[in-house]
Amino acid sequence: MLGHFRAALLVALIAAPPLAAQQPTAARADSLAQALRALQARVDSLTAALRSLQAAAPGAPAPAASAGDDLAALRAAAASAAGTDTIKPDTAPTQFVGRERNQNQLNPEISATGDVRAYAQTSGAQGDNFDPREFEVAFQSALDPYSHTKIFVSLENGEVSVEEGYAYWIGLPGHLRFDVGKFRQQFGELNRWHLHALPETEYPLALRAYTGGDGLSAAGASLYWAAPTGGVAGTHELYAQVTRGNDDTLFLGSHKAAFLGHVNNFWQLTPSTYAQVGLSALYGTNPAAIADTTGRTVGLKTLLTGLDFRLTWRPPAQALYHEMDLRGELFVLRRDTSGVAGARRLGGYVDLTYKLSQRWIAGVRGDYVESPAFGDITRAVVPSLTYWESEWVFLRAEFLHQRGLERDPLGTPFAVNTNRLAFQAVWAIGPHKHEIY
Repeated sequence: MLGHFRAALLVALIAAPPLAAQQPTAARADSLAQALRALQARVDSLTAALRSLQAAAPGAPAPAASAGDDLAALRAAAASAAGTDTIKPDTAPTQFVGRERNQNQLNPEISATGDVRAYAQTSGAQGDNFDPREFEVAFQSALDPYSHTKIFVSLENGEVSVEEGYAYWIGLPGHLRFDVGKFRQQFGELNRWHLHALPETEYPLALRAYTGGDGLSAAGASLYWAAPTGGVAGTHELYAQVTRGNDDTLFLGSHKAAFLGHVNNFWQLTPSTYAQVGLSALYGTNPAAIADTTGRTVGLKTLLTGLDFRLTWRPPAQALYHEMDLRGELFVLRRDTSGVAGARRLGGYVDLTYKLSQRWIAGVRGDYVESPAFGDITRAVVPSLTYWESEWVFLRAEFLHQRGLERDPLGTPFAVNTNRLAFQAVWAIGPHKHEIY
């Protein structure tokens, strides 16, 4: 009885037209696999039922072949009729892998920043009230797993210049990083920051008086080392940089090498409080910088040292709405001419910013500086209020009150008091919005 049933079922499977032939070509394989699974389940069920009946009948002969052999024969017959291999299980959907090269991976990440300001003087003649201060385009890319590059092109006052353009290598032995190209130097706290990312509209007065309006930036090489403390005793960093000392303010346009060292120390005091202390030193020479009374040029040696600190309070549960940063720097400038020690000039600032809410930040900065040439003292107070309209745009209002001395062409000093109201609008596009550096 069982043998006749199997033979009839096998003939029916072979003679029946393929189910997949009645379906569209795209769905043929899936439909056929589903039909075969259904037939296999029915065959298994009927075979088990017939074997149970045969075993229950007295004197029933043993089956000539095992159920596994019968199923194998049925699957082979079905595969022959359908023209596909149904023995392989349908374990995963078909995956299509494209071998073409992804061109987007070859493109750098491009960002752009706009910085426009408006000024109003409380006294004196009004001039240069609107200033498209800077438009900056940034290109950044990973060249390979070990080397990267950053290029910042500045469009300022109708001129195009490369503010920074350098490549750097990470993952070097001994926790080292190596930079080469043109970059903003790691002197103190704020010199490394780009102008549009500062907590105020300008660099502190002492930094501008000793290094120029745009701060220290030069071509050369930089080596960075992070001490392998694991953060247990704080984080300690060391920078060593060799650059071309062509700063017009600091080195009077020399093209000899200048040497910079910076040590940075960082500690987490509490879960919400962080402290940072740094030391900086920059040394350079100009062998023919100044003409004396006889018309001879005399050499100049310049040493600029600095002490910087920052205290940050950022509660983990409220960091989006409240944060405080207290930072400051002290600069000491000394210039020696032809072996004669020059006078030391002091300058510095203290800056406090506090996040009032998610969008509003209030700040105030106090400046003090002694002029490099005569030591004339200038003081300034700069309160500001910043509104972050979104992560792409912020607006700022700032007031400057400055009192100091300037000199006429004959060297006669005269007092200058300045009061200025400034408005700033900064917007950015691209993956690196408002990047500090």
